[in-house]
Amino acid sequence: MSGKTSFTFSIPWNLGLITLGAVLTGVGIKAIAMAHGFFSGGVAGLGVLIYYYTGVLDPGVWYVALNLPLFIMSWVLVSRRFFLYSVYGMLVLASTISLVKFSIPIKDLMLAAIAGGACIGAGCGIVLRTLGSQGGTDILAVILNQKWNLRIGTVSFYFNLLAFAFALTFVETERILYTMTMVFVTNMVLEYMLGLFNQSKMALIITDYPDEIMAAILKQLHRGATYIYGRGGYSGKPRKLILTVVKNIQLKQLEELVFNIDPKAFTILDQTLNVLGKGFSQRKVY
Repeated sequence: MSGKTSFTFSIPWNLGLITLGAVLTGVGIKAIAMAHGFFSGGVAGLGVLIYYYTGVLDPGVWYVALNLPLFIMSWVLVSRRFFLYSVYGMLVLASTISLVKFSIPIKDLMLAAIAGGACIGAGCGIVLRTLGSQGGTDILAVILNQKWNLRIGTVSFYFNLLAFAFALTFVETERILYTMTMVFVTNMVLEYMLGLFNQSKMALIITDYPDEIMAAILKQLHRGATYIYGRGGYSGKPRKLILTVVKNIQLKQLEELVFNIDPKAFTILDQTLNVLGKGFSQRKVY
């Protein structure tokens, strides 16, 4: 494992990102969502709803109480390391919700919903790039993602439908609609944050000069590539196709490289959200 990779798996890196993300999420919930009568999403949002409904205790306290069965699941189904990181994330988030006493003044409720969703989604996305979570639906999402590869944002969205159904009994419809907008933005920003540093392009190159282009990719871009052997549909002649994956910032270099060697080459590009392997992402083991 390289030094850079080992650092991203280290305790200081994980605790630092969890702290930053949890504080950002907590500020979004308390200073934006609750300040405008929204209830956010996930288990944190459910804790806010219970607080609105009962008027007792603090949303942060409800959040800790609701997390207890989920943490048992994280210990049994994931790992002790994930459990400990998640406990820390939950405590930072709960403390932030309880300690934040200010609100961010946004007069327009739609803008508040968008801002709250962006803040909470960014915070959740930062935390989920670590080996832990903030508790709540993050635990369920990680378990379902590990077992059945369900997208984390999708899991959170369907859980929130249940929270919206509960909210219909005592929260005015307009507030619920604004909250739904905020949760939608949250999930979009969350998915964006998870894929932000992993986005790459897969390129399939069909050319009359495969060896020259292969050599240039290896020497100039320092990326691996693979020959795929095929046959032209029209000509019937055997061909060597080139398959490679490059970072988004290298895409223009690849296009120029191919064009300079063979202006008539076909380059087929496809978006990849995550690439596991040397030079890209490492498999995350919780």
